[in-house]
Amino acid sequence: MKDDTGEIFTLDEVAAYLKVGKRTVYRLAAAKKIPAFKVGGTWRFSRQEIDQWIKRQTNDERSGEGSKGKE
Repeated sequence: MKDDTGEIFTLDEVAAYLKVGKRTVYRLAAAKKIPAFKVGGTWRFSRQEIDQWIKRQTNDERSGEGSKGKE
């Protein structure tokens, strides 16, 4: 049985999960705007943290804070 809460995504997998380009995910990770960490020089992402990040993004948009912290 697979436990999705501890699942770790690669950059390619996060891009597919979020339905965005790999370059977009890389830029977000490098700018520390998405939860990520490096293992041996390559980006990795916790599925649980990505899901929480998505919820925060949607909550910020609904509360009118969507532009907060944007360039």
